[in-house]
Amino acid sequence: MNGSIIRYEEELWELFDMSKVHLPDLAAAYYGPVKEAVYRDGALDVKTKRLMSLAIAIQAGCKTCMVSQVSKALELGATPAEICEVCSVAISMGGTLAWSKVLVVVDYLQARGIIAVAP
Repeated sequence: MNGSIIRYEEELWELFDMSKVHLPDLAAAYYGPVKEAVYRDGALDVKTKRLMSLAIAIQAGCKTCMVSQVSKALELGATPAEICEVCSVAISMGGTLAWSKVLVVVDYLQARGIIAVAP
């Protein structure tokens, strides 16, 4: 893996914006009231919800979802240790398949300079 995951992230947001143009009603509903109802502070704070979403994204094997959830969790103040702990939980539930998906998270954190390259 290499720094191309950063380009992947840029491209996914470009495509996402394009999809919203072509699916305006769905985008308005889903990224309006639905997201607002889910990703707001309640019994759980938004950062915790994003970390939970990361674990689900790992289990689903959704690269776009993993990158998005890590990015949003970081914006909300999640630490690399918290993200890695979420990855550990996902691996404990999903085994080696989940571990293979966690490599996307590690690659993303490394490419953003958030974690160091292993010696």
